[in-house]
Amino acid sequence: MAEFVARSDGRLRGVAGADLTRPVRAVRELRRAVTERGFVALRIVPWLWQLPPTDRLYYPLCAACVDLGIPLCTQVGHTGPLRPSETGRPIPYIDRIALDFPELTIVCGHIGYPWTTEMIAVADKHAGVHIDTSACTARRHPPELVDYLRGRGRGKVLFGTNHPMITPGRALEHLGELDLDEETTELFLSGNARRVFSL
Repeated sequence: MAEFVARSDGRLRGVAGADLTRPVRAVRELRRAVTERGFVALRIVPWLWQLPPTDRLYYPLCAACVDLGIPLCTQVGHTGPLRPSETGRPIPYIDRIALDFPELTIVCGHIGYPWTTEMIAVADKHAGVHIDTSACTARRHPPELVDYLRGRGRGKVLFGTNHPMITPGRALEHLGELDLDEETTELFLSGNARRVFSL
């Protein structure tokens, strides 16, 4: 991944993964990815591990993210694959992590459907919690998320694609239908990500 990013002339940034079954090694590899390779975040998808994000194996990595000044990116909402969805609940899981690590920035991918209202409530409650729209085209954004994006959540929602399953073009095809003003559009498409990932 680092080599691929290096060939992008600065257009791409790396996001690290982690093996939860080897927590000490995972923390060391995360530190190396950030300090030596310039990666800008850690991403862990709880349903892949069948462990909720409050499991003790995540916590050394959460603390490392705080120390390194990088966000934890995770998945919220139901799973597309035929795996249990429970690990994608914003409440209690994201809420609990944000309480235990108030300095941690958390980016919650996939909107949180069918718990989108829960996800918005958690983002409102915690300054460091954000929502990204990966895996959902603009046409599929729930009305409550669009209302949030147009109003008090304009600094909390980040555009995402889930490429290659959803290409940027397809994800943006119906962006105009969201009726966002120019400033909100800029924040959604790039400004919030630049701030959250320190780009």
